[in-house]
Amino acid sequence: MGDVPPGVVEKLNRGERETRELVEAFTIDFAVLMRHAGLPAPALKRMRGGASLSYTKRMRLAGELGLEHLGEPGIAALASHASDTVRGWACYMAGLAPGWSLGRRIACVRPLADDPHFGVREWAWLGIRESIAHEPAASVRVLEPWTREPSAYLRRFATEATRPRGVWARHIGLFKEDPAMGLPLLEPLRADPERYVQDSVANWLNDAAKTRAEWVRDLCRGWLAGSDCPATARICARATRSLPAS
Repeated sequence: MGDVPPGVVEKLNRGERETRELVEAFTIDFAVLMRHAGLPAPALKRMRGGASLSYTKRMRLAGELGLEHLGEPGIAALASHASDTVRGWACYMAGLAPGWSLGRRIACVRPLADDPHFGVREWAWLGIRESIAHEPAASVRVLEPWTREPSAYLRRFATEATRPRGVWARHIGLFKEDPAMGLPLLEPLRADPERYVQDSVANWLNDAAKTRAEWVRDLCRGWLAGSDCPATARICARATRSLPAS
């Protein structure tokens, strides 16, 4: 983090510049950025008190404070902010808003799932991951149409948001034990032309292989037998990369 120029850190803290890599995000003083994003002094005080929390827990805390001090209308305001970090706070606000249905949460983060910034696209699913983990079957139903979206970002969201294990995220027990529940999301993307989507499908299956290795092997064998598509071959190779050769 010490290699990030002070001038860059200042612009990040003022919300005037997007992060270009993860290390830049780690240099941001959330309390300072909150002040520039329009949150009041009590929110800044609580944010400073959470300075020792992990990065994802600080993102969640920022979402809590955003809801507390800006209310639900604040989601739209922060979702359009110039700072990718602030837009990430909006993702957590959508995940934490009380009384919302799963469908409403997913619809709210849709523009953020399609955001040009790589980080915001990750916060979009991380911010609502708890709701997805709580209603996995419903998540599949809501996200299945996303597998046909023109945007590769939205197609990827369908699988990345529902990964059985995920990254920095709560696991989804149903998909770990019965990964076939995720087939409505996986099947339409088994030959997706975009590597960004292919990697997510493969990682979904690699997660599942940790508990249901033979199911993943059988699925990949079936996909490969029915297609000579290079995309499918790449997905299957990556999906089974952690499994011993059979």
